[in-house]
Amino acid sequence: MEAEILILRHQLNIQRRHVPKRVAFSAMDRLIFVGLSRLVPNTIKALTIVKPDTVIRWHRAGFRAYWRWKSRHRGGRPATPLEIRRLIREMSIVNPLWGAPRIHGELLKLGIEIGQTSVAKYMARRRGPPSQGWTTFLRNHADGIVAMDLFVVPTISFRLLYGLLIVGHGRRQILWCGVTAHPTAEWIANQLTQACGWEQIPRYLIRDRDGAYAEIFTRRVRSIGIRDRPTSPRSPWQNAYAERLIGSIRRECMDHIVVFGERHLRHVLLSYMSYYNGTRPHLSLNKDAPISRAAETVGRIICRPILGGLHHQYARIDLR
Repeated sequence: MEAEILILRHQLNIQRRHVPKRVAFSAMDRLIFVGLSRLVPNTIKALTIVKPDTVIRWHRAGFRAYWRWKSRHRGGRPATPLEIRRLIREMSIVNPLWGAPRIHGELLKLGIEIGQTSVAKYMARRRGPPSQGWTTFLRNHADGIVAMDLFVVPTISFRLLYGLLIVGHGRRQILWCGVTAHPTAEWIANQLTQACGWEQIPRYLIRDRDGAYAEIFTRRVRSIGIRDRPTSPRSPWQNAYAERLIGSIRRECMDHIVVFGERHLRHVLLSYMSYYNGTRPHLSLNKDAPISRAAETVGRIICRPILGGLHHQYARIDLR
């Protein structure tokens, strides 16, 4: 028998020399090798076409496959729908300070029945501590900032009138419109006092370095408690909100109207201010107005002209 085993091994060596490529094994071949090695461990020494470590690796792979089959899903709780999982992930991303209990409470208020452990499972994983984004950080400070600027409007008699705009950075709302033919520092200071009052005082004021803002104006600003922040010379982009507002007024109003005088210009600017704050949608406010408009879904649509028909306001009225 030993001689026969020796001849068989020699034949295998000859076969290996003539077929140097890797031998392919079927699942039954692997099962036979693994079974014999577990029943008779000494037979592993007789392996020549495979290494002993290969047989052990096959056995471990079979062990994992067996228990994967053994612990396969057999029902239980229903899977969470994909739209709910996306909603949980989105809520955790846009609200970095919220944890699983807070998100779970919001979902319950939306009528979504789900466990808190499932919410924690589908939340976005963060590498570091939660932090707000730059957009949120800047918007939290925008409510305490106002900007002001002067612009020139020619009349029908070629006189020059000056309009003063004060706009809040929080909701891009026009806080004040003033008109004068002689913009002195005292007049501008009085306009700022009337616009801001003594109760809702902004923290910062952004303006350019126009010569009209003289010592009287700066003293009034300091006495109110506002921090004056003039822009750099020849840098209109540093007062972008006010410059953009003046451009909107010219494109949407003043370029289509001939001004008769100071009283007429004041009336036009106040009409546009009412339209701008309460009706006109803004891209930066997600198509909402500075004074938020509620969506109307019931009633007949009516049209109301603004500025003599230059613009229109659309609303619904209930006829019941």
